[in-house]
Amino acid sequence: MKIKITLQLVLFFLVQVTFGQTEKIQEIRGKISADSVAVDRVNVLNLTSEKATVSDASGFFVLPVKTGDILVFSAVNLETLRKKIGLQDLSKEIIIIQMIPKSIILKEVVVNESAISAESLGIIPYGQKKYTPAERKLYTATSGGGIDGLLNAISGRKAMLKKEIAVEKKEQLLARIDVLFEDKYYTETLKIPSEYIKGFQYYCVDDVPFANALSTKNKTLVMFLIVKLAETYNEIIAVENK
Repeated sequence: MKIKITLQLVLFFLVQVTFGQTEKIQEIRGKISADSVAVDRVNVLNLTSEKATVSDASGFFVLPVKTGDILVFSAVNLETLRKKIGLQDLSKEIIIIQMIPKSIILKEVVVNESAISAESLGIIPYGQKKYTPAERKLYTATSGGGIDGLLNAISGRKAMLKKEIAVEKKEQLLARIDVLFEDKYYTETLKIPSEYIKGFQYYCVDDVPFANALSTKNKTLVMFLIVKLAETYNEIIAVENK
């Protein structure tokens, strides 16, 4: 009889301990924010349960969690963030996740924003047009007029220099887009096959709205347009591979 009572007590305590160790799982609603950077399609991964989701166009997401779970937030344009879920997070209607934009989306030095410039030193007037090497060649060939201008027109040098300017601008755009996104973004997010990445970059810079957005460094518009271009480009690939 004593043995039976003892076994019952042991089982009772084991059940209590088991239930005490089981954390309640519940869905939390969160909102991701980042200064002047798109927060749609941010990956949200629960490392503990291995459940995952992505944020919507406004940065909202819903994910099942429990106290102590580790959430990882990642996106191509944002610094990766880890957050441990606490009791206070479970009691909130919405938890706010503040992420930091990556500072190397476009790797280039902007010289004309320097405090010291040729204009500030009085070497050239303010507002004067700045020419690229190819543009300077065309200006030299066409500004003289008279017999030089006529000879350049007859020889086709003007047309050749204009083509050189177009090639130069395209090369500048390709250099910018080449450092804008990692290969992983093309293959995983845009679903562009790795062997087509370079061709897709050429396809993008040939698109006038995209080229203008890239030239003016409008990062938000660039990221919006490239998704649409990727959809069309993937359709072209599918047709060619039939």
